[in-house]
Amino acid sequence: MGILSQPQRQFRLPPHGKPPQQGQTAGALPPVDSSSMMKALVLRQHQGAALGRVLVAEGLASEDRVQDTLSCQYRIPRADLSGQMANARLLACKPAAFWLRHCAVPWMQLGRTVTLAVAHPDRFAILQQELQDKFEHITPVLASEAQITALLTAHFSPALVRRASCSVPLRLSCRSLRPPRGRALLAALAIPALYLAWHAPAALPAALSALALLTVLLFTALKLFGLASYWQARADRISAAPAAAPPARTGYPMISILVPLFREAEISRALLARIRKLSYPRAQTDVILVLEEHDSVTRAALENTRLPPWIRVVEVPAYGGLTTKPRAMNYALNFCRGDIIGVWDAEDAPQTDQLDQVARAFASAGDRTACFQGVLDYYNPGTNWISRCFTLEYASWFRIVLDGIARLGLVVPLGGTTMFVRRTVLEELGGWDAHNVTEDADLGVRLYRAGYRTEMLPSTTYEEANWRPWPWIRQRSRWLKGFMVTYLVHMRQPLRLLADLGWTRFLGFQAFFLGTIGQFLFAPVLWSFWLFTLGLPHPGAESLPPQLLLLAAATLVFFEGLGLVISITAAFAMGRPWLAAWAPAMILYFPMGAIAVAKAAHELLARPFFWDKTAHGIKPAARPRCWLWRLIPARWRPASAGS
Repeated sequence: MGILSQPQRQFRLPPHGKPPQQGQTAGALPPVDSSSMMKALVLRQHQGAALGRVLVAEGLASEDRVQDTLSCQYRIPRADLSGQMANARLLACKPAAFWLRHCAVPWMQLGRTVTLAVAHPDRFAILQQELQDKFEHITPVLASEAQITALLTAHFSPALVRRASCSVPLRLSCRSLRPPRGRALLAALAIPALYLAWHAPAALPAALSALALLTVLLFTALKLFGLASYWQARADRISAAPAAAPPARTGYPMISILVPLFREAEISRALLARIRKLSYPRAQTDVILVLEEHDSVTRAALENTRLPPWIRVVEVPAYGGLTTKPRAMNYALNFCRGDIIGVWDAEDAPQTDQLDQVARAFASAGDRTACFQGVLDYYNPGTNWISRCFTLEYASWFRIVLDGIARLGLVVPLGGTTMFVRRTVLEELGGWDAHNVTEDADLGVRLYRAGYRTEMLPSTTYEEANWRPWPWIRQRSRWLKGFMVTYLVHMRQPLRLLADLGWTRFLGFQAFFLGTIGQFLFAPVLWSFWLFTLGLPHPGAESLPPQLLLLAAATLVFFEGLGLVISITAAFAMGRPWLAAWAPAMILYFPMGAIAVAKAAHELLARPFFWDKTAHGIKPAARPRCWLWRLIPARWRPASAGS
């Protein structure tokens, strides 16, 4: 995607410098053979894809041969654009998105006639109509999609990469949250605490206890509503009549999948193997591997890998010192071909029929349903106790709580991967906030603020669970920092947020963000109430009302009990009942979050945009089973530790 060398001002036509005659080819290659054409025609009828794309994607013909056939069919001469430079004056007539969407480039002008290089001659009539107010006469030439994209990239890349960093409106972006403002915020929060500590020291424990209790109550309510909604939906499915057979499919929408990669030497080949197993038609699948320009590690890992035509690489130019996943996806969005945009992470293993389910879900959804969030799970729960607890935590959230709050119509904070959005809506919202380290949760809120909604997709993507303590803390600290940033951004104007969301969703927004952050931030305060629960004296017993101590202790016990029930339910819901035995270990798992939230709070003030990347593809050393393994019935054990 770099600048092309040796710019010239001419293009090369087929032999004799004239269009091929009827029955002749435009070059040395023969036209597509009849058997390949018949097979492609059948697939085209079933998939609704362009014939040339079917031929190339299914390996029935090379792109060069398809170009020759198209040149013969449409009587358009072919042009070789390699080593050429686009006409900046002609390109200025339309924005970059227009040329990229149509895969066309105005090549040169002779008098009143503009020569237009196109990759899809079947769409030339539409393109000509949209350009009639710009160019008086247009004559087409046929060029490969790769050459046209390279020309457009060379010309528009600086503007596109600048736009990728600031595509979200400033009032909804966190890019104004610079460290000086963070320190001012800290000072504003510290003044009341210092005042209480100086003038009313006895009131400080009561204030902290009240805040801790409030956050736990909020998150408890959210989890309780989610669990109740899950059980209600399960009961409805059991009592419902058998569903009618889905109508016959008449076509497949083009789906573009962004796969951001950064220093992924260990994971890239495994990822490609998983993507190749997808059952969705190749001609309607558009997978884009998004690389940073300076990422030599991932580039070297992909150099010896032959990519199929439906998997492409887009390199994001370095600019401004910002290197984040949302910035890279904003840039790559310009090169997507699909009307539905999805995201997978480097370590993802999606179910083979996932894109089929996405297509069916959008086909039956209303116009205001703009996004579908898939279920995230882990393929290595057997590594150690951290990976088992991590798997239980994700299952509890995605299979129980998140599914419940989506059914209730509350704000759904997206999971960052296995999310699929209508392209028109994504572009309307400005894409992702390039500076937010949890761009997924932020996009989920902005969708609801704009009047759209998210639904859950009953398809699972398997990831690699963090099984080492410090990488777990680093990953969780990034998430918590992003939640803090997202909350601060959207609460700049709380009344406007309330007007956008309505009371129910506004309270759900508070419950998620304050509850998630608060349960870790006030963890030491909450742990102190276990002393009261166990009959031991509480450090603040003299300054705290007995009723508050009792309420806090009861809430803490109920919160932990509810979490235990949800974890056990989630273990059975994901088909791994053996993990239910590890649900009591969650009480030892979450204290790592107290360290993570301290790191997140520090980075919020010092480095709010720092992306603490998670390393993937780390193989654990073999270790013997623990004694608890022998207590699990054999029929509930997984086939292997990494299942």
